[in-house]
Amino acid sequence: MKKKQSVPANFDDLGFIVIGVITKPHGVRGEVRVKPLTDEPARFTWLEQLYVGADDPQPMAVEQARVHQEMVLLKLTAVSNRSQAESLRGEWLMVPEEEALSLEEGEYFLFQLEGLTVITADGETLGTLTSIIETGANNVFVVQGEHGELLLPDIDDVVQEIDFDNGRMIVTLLPGLLP
Repeated sequence: MKKKQSVPANFDDLGFIVIGVITKPHGVRGEVRVKPLTDEPARFTWLEQLYVGADDPQPMAVEQARVHQEMVLLKLTAVSNRSQAESLRGEWLMVPEEEALSLEEGEYFLFQLEGLTVITADGETLGTLTSIIETGANNVFVVQGEHGELLLPDIDDVVQEIDFDNGRMIVTLLPGLLP
């Protein structure tokens, strides 16, 4: 199965999908550099509006966006100078869930995995998937349970099945994964 966008914990409860995070200002006219958290960074170029901020997401009109060296350079209509852009450093950029990109059969958003019960192929319950660590090589699933915190690599040898209907993930443990 393919994986899609990452999202900070509990943002799905607010009805938003996180698509990026502002890293710093770019230039003096209010542009910001955005680390895209989407498989489709070009989506910023066709957005008319997005929501900014984690605590109280505010709608902001998109004036212009372009992809540049694996980052997005974004100009929001309400931000006209470097000082205003600086005040947005570290803010999450979101779209409402209903504006999420369509997924193909067998694809899912990473945040949808959080809360799944993780069970071995032998039927042993390991715990609940509480978060996902994104690394360069593969994602790592953090599972909290009877064994404490388990870190399971998101690789085909480990993840056997994701069953959203029954709220579970079936895994095969490689040697050394249990404490």
